[in-house]
Amino acid sequence: MKSAIYTKAGQVGIEEVKRPSIQEADDVIIRVVRACVCGSDLWSYRNPDIKEGHKNSGHEAIGIVEETGKAITTVKPGDFVIVPFTHGCGECDACRAGFDGSCDNHIGNNLGGNFQAEYLRFHYANWALVKIPGQPSDYTEGMLKSLLTLADVMPTGYHAARVAGVKPGDKVVVIGDGAVGQCAVIAAKMRGASQIILMSRHEDRQKMALESGATAVVAERGEEGIAKVREILGGGADAALECVGTEAAVEQALGVLHNGGRMGFVGVPHYKNRALGSTFAQNISVAGGAASVTTYDKQVLLKAVLDGDINPGRVFTSSYKLEDIDKAYKAMDERKTIKSMIVMD
Repeated sequence: MKSAIYTKAGQVGIEEVKRPSIQEADDVIIRVVRACVCGSDLWSYRNPDIKEGHKNSGHEAIGIVEETGKAITTVKPGDFVIVPFTHGCGECDACRAGFDGSCDNHIGNNLGGNFQAEYLRFHYANWALVKIPGQPSDYTEGMLKSLLTLADVMPTGYHAARVAGVKPGDKVVVIGDGAVGQCAVIAAKMRGASQIILMSRHEDRQKMALESGATAVVAERGEEGIAKVREILGGGADAALECVGTEAAVEQALGVLHNGGRMGFVGVPHYKNRALGSTFAQNISVAGGAASVTTYDKQVLLKAVLDGDINPGRVFTSSYKLEDIDKAYKAMDERKTIKSMIVMD
């Protein structure tokens, strides 16, 4: 089968590899229908020390169950499923509390192999996979895009809003205008925010966020950006959703909050440990981490997509075949697209 692989820094190619097989009783083999490139994939893509042949980190897909291990009772061959980037067990304390992204029994993603491939092995599959009614042919391409976001970016944006405690009437600021930031705007609106400011410098992304529920956009950064946000809100924000993963984004998020405000961070951290002592006088609440994909999809998000209440699939502004995976990465790296979708034959 064909699978994406890093060939060198700034380049992704395709190699022929052996199709995955069942290795454990709770494995499932999935034929990938749609996959995509995540912003977090770009960290490896841009790494100058990346080695030729380094396995790719794709981790978002929807597909068809091809084969199941003997312990699998929740899905069967032929089922259409969302393949989450996290693998919760559904039974531990963390999962029962709605934090399956940090499952006590098996933390991590990409545990079975690369999702940017024709087939993948999904380990710990019994609870984590989310069944979609019907078959891919039952859905429009736009709906398939929205269903694909439920593997990562829409639950991740929702996670930021949930852990920040966004509630009806809140004033919310979203830091980051990529796919996760766009989905955080949708999530904040779903949870009843009265004002949603997106911090963004890109006109196309600003327009998308405004169409999704943002009430204002701030392009400035640093102290100037903080001042602009506070001017618009008439004070600090109730909640800030950090969707980038840099120290500057964290500083921006903390700066826009009023004392007693709440920050939800879901950007994968690419900074050294940051001391929180500076927030002590403000009584800021800080929470975040890997999204509870399965929990949110089963409880809230799948129904919202199927009912047409939300349209997160708009973040896929370009589509490519697997053979064109390098173009898909380059388009995101050069900010020519918000998120690249991979369409399998």
